Amino acid sequence: QLQASGGGLVQAGGSLRLSCAASGRTFPNTMGWFRQAPGQERDFVGRVFHTGSTYYAGFAKGRFTISRDNARNSIFLQMNSLEPEDTAVYYCAGNREITFDRTARAFNIWGQGTLVTVSS
Repeated sequence: QLQASGGGLVQAGGSLRLSCAASGRTFPNTMGWFRQAPGQERDFVGRVFHTGSTYYAGFAKGRFTISRDNARNSIFLQMNSLEPEDTAVYYCAGNREITFDRTARAFNIWGQGTLVTVSS
């Protein structure tokens, strides 16, 4: 039900914009972005409510921006000033309810992930 896209290879200091499109009758009230580097756990990046209210993990603040287009059932992740440490598979996720829980288990709808590679 969620389709993430926009990943790719970028040099350090560059930018990427990820997209996530939701299909189905309802657009989840809470949408989030997570990332998972090789051998690491899946980490919370940020989330956006249906109101547009956002919250970010510490490493994302000031560099990443999440936006939401309810008319298009889509969210976006604008990533600037990318660093090699940002290399990971990025996932979008949803919960039909409002949740302040930032753990992966709080999200029950997942996309397939899109790979972001940042070269030094």
